[in-house]
Amino acid sequence: MPFRTLLSILAILYTLSVYSQPAPRHHLRFDKLAQVWDEAIPLGNGTLGALVWEKEKVLRLSLDRADIWDLRPMKGLHRPEFSFEWVRSKVLENDYKPVQENFDAPYDREPAPSKIPAGALEFTIPSNTGITSVELIPEKALCLVKWDNGMKLTTFVHATEPEGWFRFENTPSEVLPELIPPAYQGKPAEGSQPNSLVGDDLARLGYKPGVVQKKTGEITYEQEGWGGFVYRVAVSWKRINKTTIEGAWSISSHYPDREAQTAAGEVAAQAIKTGFNTRLESHEAWWKSFWAASSVRIPDQLLEKQWYLEQYKFGSTARKNAPPISLQAVWTADNGRIPPWKGDFHHDLNTQLSYWPAYSGNHLAEAMGYLHHLDANKPNYKRYTKQYFGAEGLAVPGVTTLDGTEMGGWIQYSLSPTVSAWLAQHYYLQWKYGMDRDFLRESAYPWFREVCTFLEHITAKDENGLRQLPLSSSPEINDNRISAWFLRNTNYDLSLMKFAFGAAAELAGELDMKEDAARWEKILGEFGDYSLTEKSELMFAPGFPYSESHRHFSHLMAIHPLGLIRWEDGEKSQKIIKNTLAQLEAIGPAYWCGYSYSWLGNLYARAKNGPKAAGALRIFAGAFCLPNSFHANGDQTKSGYSTMTYRPFTLEGNMAFAAGIQEMLLQSYAGFIEIMPAIPGEWKNVSFENLRAEGAFLVSAQKKNGHIETVRISAEKGGDTSLLLPFEQWEIVARKGMETGKADDGKLVLRSSPGGYIVLRNKK
Repeated sequence: MPFRTLLSILAILYTLSVYSQPAPRHHLRFDKLAQVWDEAIPLGNGTLGALVWEKEKVLRLSLDRADIWDLRPMKGLHRPEFSFEWVRSKVLENDYKPVQENFDAPYDREPAPSKIPAGALEFTIPSNTGITSVELIPEKALCLVKWDNGMKLTTFVHATEPEGWFRFENTPSEVLPELIPPAYQGKPAEGSQPNSLVGDDLARLGYKPGVVQKKTGEITYEQEGWGGFVYRVAVSWKRINKTTIEGAWSISSHYPDREAQTAAGEVAAQAIKTGFNTRLESHEAWWKSFWAASSVRIPDQLLEKQWYLEQYKFGSTARKNAPPISLQAVWTADNGRIPPWKGDFHHDLNTQLSYWPAYSGNHLAEAMGYLHHLDANKPNYKRYTKQYFGAEGLAVPGVTTLDGTEMGGWIQYSLSPTVSAWLAQHYYLQWKYGMDRDFLRESAYPWFREVCTFLEHITAKDENGLRQLPLSSSPEINDNRISAWFLRNTNYDLSLMKFAFGAAAELAGELDMKEDAARWEKILGEFGDYSLTEKSELMFAPGFPYSESHRHFSHLMAIHPLGLIRWEDGEKSQKIIKNTLAQLEAIGPAYWCGYSYSWLGNLYARAKNGPKAAGALRIFAGAFCLPNSFHANGDQTKSGYSTMTYRPFTLEGNMAFAAGIQEMLLQSYAGFIEIMPAIPGEWKNVSFENLRAEGAFLVSAQKKNGHIETVRISAEKGGDTSLLLPFEQWEIVARKGMETGKADDGKLVLRSSPGGYIVLRNKK
C-alpha cells in the first residue's frame, strides 16, 4: 500500500473516531446543592442508587436499591370475579362500576405492593463554610462538591460492585455520617387521601421500627418489611489522615424464598479494606468502556448535552444482572412518601421507552437486564394468563411488582391482553441488532411462540372472517371509564398483534421451523386493516378518531416504534404518516407529557423531518426536565407546551429522548442503513461513532461543511446489508472482509465476513 494512501486512511479513521467520552460542557454544574430530592445529583449502577442533595442545611445522600419492595398482594385482585370474561360481561351489561371498585380502586387505595426507599446518609457540615461548586462528571460517574474552606467531597456508586463511596478531603474531624431510616413510623397525615401520583405516606405500610446499631467507624440498619422480607443498610468509614475521611456504604435485600445474599455490613467492611482508590480505578474503567461504545457530536448544544446525560442515566440504571428500569429505577422518592405510581413496572409505555436507546446506542449487554427479568418471571406470567384470561400461552400484566405480579389500576391497560406483544418487540430488537443465534433460539423465539399461542386462542373471527379481541383498548384513552373498552380492535392492539405474528413468522423462518412460520403467517393474514379517517389519518379505533389532545400516542404504534407503516414504503404510507402527524399537531399539546415530546421526536425522525424532530426534542429538554435532567412529566416552564405542569419524576421520557437523537442520525429498521436521515439543514457539522444498525453492523459517519464526507461500517457477526449512499460520487479508501455489490435504487449492497469493515469517502 502506498504511504500516502496509508496516511489518508489513517486520517479518515481518526476523523471518524470522534471523542467518545463526554466533554466538560456535558457536565452538570451548580453553585449550591439541590434543596429537594428530585433535583439531586444522581448516581447509580442498576442495583444501587444515590441522590446527593441538601435537606434542612444538612448534606444528604439518599440511598436506594432496585429490589427493595413491599410485595404484599394487591387486595381484591384475586377474588372469583377476577377474569377477563367477567369484565367483558360487565361491559356488555353496561354495569362497569363493580369492575372499577374491585380492580381499579385498590391501586390508589392500598399502600402496597410498592417500591420502597432504603434510607439516607447525612453529614453535618460546619456552619461557617459555604459551597462553591457542585458537579456531576458523567464520564467518570462522579459527584464533586467543594466548599470555600477547601473541603471537597468525591462520591460515586461503584459501576459493578454493590457499594457506594464517599471521600472528604481537607475536612474537620466532626464531618461523619449518620444513617437515617425512612419515615416508616408515625401516623399518616390527617386528612391525607391515598393518591398514586404523589405517593402515600410510608407510615401506612405498618412496619415495626428498624434497628440501628452504631460502632466505631460503622453504622448498620436492619428493617423488616412485609412477609419476612428484610433489608440492611451499612456504612463503614475510616480516617486516612488528619484531613481525609473515606467511607463505603452498601444495601442488601433478603427475601425468605430467595438465595442468601451477602449482608450489607460485610460488603461495606470489605470495601473499606480494599480502599477508595482501588475501587475508583475499576469504577472509572467500566465507565470508560461504556462511553467508548458510541458517541455523537451535533451542533445543537442543548440536545447534545441532554443526549450525554440520558446515556449517563441509562448507564446508571441498566445492567444485565440487575432488575430492569422501573418508573424511577434506583432513585426512589426521598420525601417520606411512597414513590409516584408506587415506583412500579408500567408495561403500557414506561419500561418499553426506557430501553429504546439501547439498541442503536450499542448497549445491548445493559439491555439484557430487561429480558432476563421477563424470562425469570415467565412462570408467574403464565399463572396470571391462565387465571385471568383462562388461556394457554403468555400474557403479561401491564403494571407489575418486582416478581411480575399484577397490581391492578386502570385494567384496560394494566391487564391488557397485548402487553406481552409490545414486550416481544424488545426480544426482536435484541436479536436484530445483535444477531445472537443462541439468544434467538433460547429466548427470543420461545417468547414469541408463547405470546402468539395466547393471542391465537384469545382472538376469534368476526362475521367478516377477521380476528378480533373480545375487548380492546388503547392506552390511556378514556381513562378507566367503560368507554375505554372497544368491541373492535383498536389500532394499538391491532398493530401489536400484527407485529407479533409477523415477527414470529420471521424468527421461526430464521430457525428453519417451517410449520411454525406458516402457522403464524396464516394467522397474520386474518387481521384487518388499520382504522383510518377519510384523510388517511390513523384513528384510535373504528369510528373513534384522534379528536382531543392526549399524552399517549397509542394509535401511532404502527409508525413508531413498530415500524409497520414505513415512510420508505412509498406514497400511501407517507400520506398516512404526514396526515396523522399533522392532525396530532393541529389538535395540540394541551394534555401531552414530557415523554409525548420525546416520542414525537422519534416519529418525526421516522418521517425524515429533521427540523420538527429536533424541535420536539428541544421542547422536552428545555421545558420538561428538572435542573438535574430528570424528566418531570409536566411543563416546568409553564410556557404552554402542556396544561399539565406537575412534576412527578419518571425516566421513560429521558430514555426516549436519547433514542430520538439516534433516530435522527441513523436508521436501519426498513432493511437498509440510512445515514443522517432526519437532521436539520442548518446542522452543517455532525458526526457519530459506533451507532448500531440491524444486522449487528456498527456505523460511524462524519458530516462537514454540509456534506457527509466519510462513512465506516463494520460487521460484528458478518452477513449482508445495504447502504443508502449518502453521496453521489464516492470511493472506497479502506476495507477488509467486506465485498460490495451493484448499487440499486441508490443503495450499495455489502456482504461481509465477521469482523469485516469498509470505509467510504465522498469524492466530491
